[in-house]
Amino acid sequence: MFTFSACVTSNDEGHAEDNQAVVAKNVILFIGDGMSYAQIQAAETILNKQLAMQSMPFTGNSTTYSADKLITDSGAAGTAIATGHKTNNGMIGMNADSTAVVSMLEMFADAGKKTAIAVSCGITHATPAAFVAKNINRNDYEAIAADFATTDKLDYFVGGGRNHFQKREDGQDLLSGMQENGWQFFDELTAVVPTSTKFGVFVADEHPASVLEGRGDLLPKATALLIKQMSAHENGFFLMIEGSQIDWAGHENDSAYLINEMADFDAAVLEALQFAKKDGETLVVVTSDHETGGLTLVNGPNKDYTRIHLHYSSGNHTSVSVPVFAYGPGAEYFTGVYDNIDIIDKVMKASGY
Repeated sequence: MFTFSACVTSNDEGHAEDNQAVVAKNVILFIGDGMSYAQIQAAETILNKQLAMQSMPFTGNSTTYSADKLITDSGAAGTAIATGHKTNNGMIGMNADSTAVVSMLEMFADAGKKTAIAVSCGITHATPAAFVAKNINRNDYEAIAADFATTDKLDYFVGGGRNHFQKREDGQDLLSGMQENGWQFFDELTAVVPTSTKFGVFVADEHPASVLEGRGDLLPKATALLIKQMSAHENGFFLMIEGSQIDWAGHENDSAYLINEMADFDAAVLEALQFAKKDGETLVVVTSDHETGGLTLVNGPNKDYTRIHLHYSSGNHTSVSVPVFAYGPGAEYFTGVYDNIDIIDKVMKASGY
């Protein structure tokens, strides 16, 4: 019989009294797209181990509705987390009246920190786009790519989406212009030997493959690479990592897909926590934009309460709340029940702003 792990609250490095006088120099924000409590418990049960995120000492609970719907999409939820503003489903980087708003990535860049994004989807997809782009339509990928190409707030990225920069309807090659402005590009993580101040790693022309399709441990390796690249920066850094395909597995009601994506995502969390524990000045936050699939863990076919069956009630998003886990300076701010627009305030407070 599998046992379930409770959240660990005895880690002295994460206690409020140890961190109140310390300001987070670095922030690593994880977003498990489509992940809520059932996805976490399912992964722990099937993998038969406690997830790294469950070892984080401070936990909270976030609501996720958008400005115009009780059930959010990733564009509105990503915008809420990134900027602290509610917006309508389908919009990114702006509030509900189409006014562009500033993201925490942009705030940290303006404060002199290095910034980076790593995702298991195209970088022009809704969640990463919400940290960089401003658009009324999250599916306007070529315009979103143009925002990435012209921003001076982002230093590094890892993900898919090369075609939105090069094989465009307008015939432009945005990467050529970016290279003229100091960008360097690679096709795989193992090829990265940076000689420029900014680099991007396009691991796919569209979206990366799933773990089941042979993607490998993209997120933990990208997390380790970007932390190594930015950790020596004297002003610190901001890194956002999204487990993008957790959501896609929920849409497909595919349990094997789900568990493998959860494992990859949590391995990236572990990389960040190992760095944060040594560093002492890094805040790690793990949350989600929404739940996908209406997942519940029900009695297995033998009905003797010793096995579980993953049951999906939906092929879409739901309105259930999602967890927030925190470790490091300011982690104590993330306890309690609050809305997703409050996360940015807690991150900035922990960072001394």
